[in-house]
Amino acid sequence: MEHKLVLQSGAAWNKQSYEAYPKGKPLISVMRMSLPPDTELPWHTHAIPNTAYVLSGQLTIENKNTGVTYRAKAGEAINETVNSAHRGYTSELGAELVIFYAGVEGQELSEPLPGEKPEY
Repeated sequence: MEHKLVLQSGAAWNKQSYEAYPKGKPLISVMRMSLPPDTELPWHTHAIPNTAYVLSGQLTIENKNTGVTYRAKAGEAINETVNSAHRGYTSELGAELVIFYAGVEGQELSEPLPGEKPEY
């Protein structure tokens, strides 16, 4: 049997620490997302911890307030920020992701900023 721990961290990609899981009945959600080349997701936030695993291509995450970016490529996982505005975008490669959300029943997985379209 072979195994590899891809990511283990109590903080997001920008070093923002996760303080606590949301209160309520736990609900784990797993989403597969395909992003074509040169795609920009809208600015959004997450109220819950979540992690994206990049199956193929690459994804750049950008923080709205600081402009700081982080690029994750195939085979890497990235913890997203909580309650911090950000977006993801692709290059000419596009990206295929699996995203794991640790939320609670009745809670949205993603919240668009005012004037932005929903992420999905």
